[in-house]
Amino acid sequence: MTTRESKPAILFDLDGTLLDTAPDLGFALNEVLKRYEFPEKTAHEIRPHASHGSYGLLRLGFGDAFERFNTQALRQEFLDIYEAHTCVHTVLFPGVADTLAALKKKGIRLGIVTNKPTLYTKLVVQEFAPLAEIDVLVCGDTLAVNKPHPDPLLLAAKQLQVKPQDCFYVGDAERDIEAGRRASMETILAAYGYLGDHDVVHDWGADHHIDAFQDLLQWYKN
Repeated sequence: MTTRESKPAILFDLDGTLLDTAPDLGFALNEVLKRYEFPEKTAHEIRPHASHGSYGLLRLGFGDAFERFNTQALRQEFLDIYEAHTCVHTVLFPGVADTLAALKKKGIRLGIVTNKPTLYTKLVVQEFAPLAEIDVLVCGDTLAVNKPHPDPLLLAAKQLQVKPQDCFYVGDAERDIEAGRRASMETILAAYGYLGDHDVVHDWGADHHIDAFQDLLQWYKN
């Protein structure tokens, strides 16, 4: 971290940043793979793809064969399974609950901007009180575009009544950092999230990175 400038608002990605959803997403993927007699994927294989959405996970599972299927129907099968298993093994990342409480106590405005559709976002958020209390929620289908487009982040800033340049955006994927930069926000890479061995994170242009969620408090010591 090169600066310690505080800002009045922080926006967060969801999967891989606030919540470890990979186990339940992986379960849904493997259930679909079993139906079509494809080999299941290991947790190690799934984790780097867990924030890439349903299509990203299905492409991982089906490989080159994915496009030979009715991909929309396959996605719906995945989502139906996931809807029934959204919070079986999903947990908050370490430090999230205490850090969010500390930020709220300091008067920092908080928002979530995710590409996850509203239905599934609300199913998981309502299970975790620290997330249910966050001020603003912008989902993947709130607008006609989603990340890496900046508009979802700009909408969240508007709803929080802050200027984009007065926000941090925290995420674990390249699309998060690109969206934050395009929205003129200061970006923070959640390096504890769903990064893969082949992700060249130095090329993403994040302003900062954190190795644990509670590292955010380094900007808000007073």
